Amino acid sequence: MAGLRAKTLMFVLVAALATLDRTFVEADFSKNMIVTWGKDHIGMTGGNLRLVLDKSAGSAIRSKVAHLFGSVEMLIKLVPGDSAGTVVAYYLSSTGSAHDEIDFEFLGNSTGQPYTIHTNIYVQGKGNREQQFRPWFNPTNGFHNYTIHWNPSEVVWFVDGTPIRVFRNYEKEGIAYPNKQGMKVFASLWNADDWATQGGRVKTNWTLAPFAAEGRRYKARACLWRGSISIKQCADPTVPSNWWTSPSFSQLTELQLTKMQKIRDGFMIYDYCKDTNRFQGVMPPECSKMQF
Repeated sequence: MAGLRAKTLMFVLVAALATLDRTFVEADFSKNMIVTWGKDHIGMTGGNLRLVLDKSAGSAIRSKVAHLFGSVEMLIKLVPGDSAGTVVAYYLSSTGSAHDEIDFEFLGNSTGQPYTIHTNIYVQGKGNREQQFRPWFNPTNGFHNYTIHWNPSEVVWFVDGTPIRVFRNYEKEGIAYPNKQGMKVFASLWNADDWATQGGRVKTNWTLAPFAAEGRRYKARACLWRGSISIKQCADPTVPSNWWTSPSFSQLTELQLTKMQKIRDGFMIYDYCKDTNRFQGVMPPECSKMQF
C-alpha cells in the first residue's frame, strides 16, 4: 500500500511539473518568437533582442504561442536621443475585428523631451481606454522592466515592479473584460510620425536613422491557450499551477496602491476617464467604477 501511495504521489508531482512547464517561457527570443515583418531589421540571439527602424522598414516579432491569464514581462531599453516619430510597442493581442489587446506603447521624443508611456486596453474590438504617463526615469540609458499581469479579477500594468494602472473585471455589470481569447505577445519598432510625437507636429528625422531599441529577459508565466477549453481551465482556482487565481492577486496591496498613486499623481498626463469633451459627457461605464 505504501508503494502504491508513493507511486501515486510521484505521478501527481510529475503531472504538476509538466503543467508548470507548459506555463513558463523564459528568455530565449529565437526559440519563443517569430519575425512578423522587417526580418533584416531584427537581431535575436538567445536572451537578447534588437529592433531596428530606418526609412525602408521597421521591425516586429510575436510569440509562437498564446496565453490566457498570467504575467508577461520584458526588459526594454528605448531608442536614445531624438526619437521623435518612432514608437516602440510591447503588447498582448488576439486576432480578428473583435480582438482583445493590452498595450504598452512608448512614443518617441525630441532630444531633451521626455518619452510618453502610452497604455490602452481593447476588449472585443473596442479600445479608446488610453492612459499616458511621463517616465520618472531615463528609459534609454538602461533596461527597465515592463510587465503586464492579468487574471480573472484585474489587468495590471507594472513598470519596474510598480503598478501604474489597473482595469478591473466588471463583466457581471455589463462591462466587457478580456477573459475569453488567448493573446500572443508582440514587440515592434515602427514609424508613426503622423501622431506619435506632440500629436504629429514633430516628424521623424531620418538623417538620424537607423533607430534601435533593445529587449532582454522575456518571461511568460502564463496559462497556455489551447482554444475555448482554456476559458475555464485557465481561470480554475483549483488547478495548482494557476497561481494567478490566488486571492492575493485579485487586489493590489496597500503598499502597491500607495506606490501607484504617487506615480499617477506625479506623472500621469492623460486619463480617458477624465476626458469629458472627448466622450461628450457620456463616459465609458467603467469610469464610474472603483478600479483599485
